Amino acid sequence: MSREETAYTEKLVAINRVAKVVKGGKRFSFSALIIVGDGKGRIGYASGKAREVADAVKKASEKAKRSMVRIPMREGRTLHHDAFGKFGAGKVILRSAVSGTGIIAGGAMRSVFEALGIQDIVSKCIGTTNPHNMVRATFDALQSTVSPKYIASKRNKRVGEVASRRASIK
Repeated sequence: MSREETAYTEKLVAINRVAKVVKGGKRFSFSALIIVGDGKGRIGYASGKAREVADAVKKASEKAKRSMVRIPMREGRTLHHDAFGKFGAGKVILRSAVSGTGIIAGGAMRSVFEALGIQDIVSKCIGTTNPHNMVRATFDALQSTVSPKYIASKRNKRVGEVASRRASIK
């Protein structure tokens, strides 16, 4: 199976300049946080560090592509159910939304949803707005979501018995 490099969406979330104090002065290096997704439910994130920004971004991008995970989505546009994620002081709440809502998210979470391919979601971050903690808390919430198909197979039932019918809004 050949992987097509252009199929991935790369989002640069944060760049930090890190200084190391040495005998002759300060040595600067750069840390980059990257999110990589295919827009169809696969996503990964990573952080890379190098002396130049371009090298840090390249390292993070390659690492993120290796650490991609699949997230189940309903109708390819939103989550199956609400989710809560936590990492450090960062907490996020993700709520599935009806068609046409759009991405209601701030900061680093918006980049995650755009790269993942989610079109309708409502989210709220509580606590820290540190991009690293927000991304990891968002991934914690996304990885806790499961599809009704998976739950039905675990319970030896049909999908219709597990999934509740949603009221259609006209």
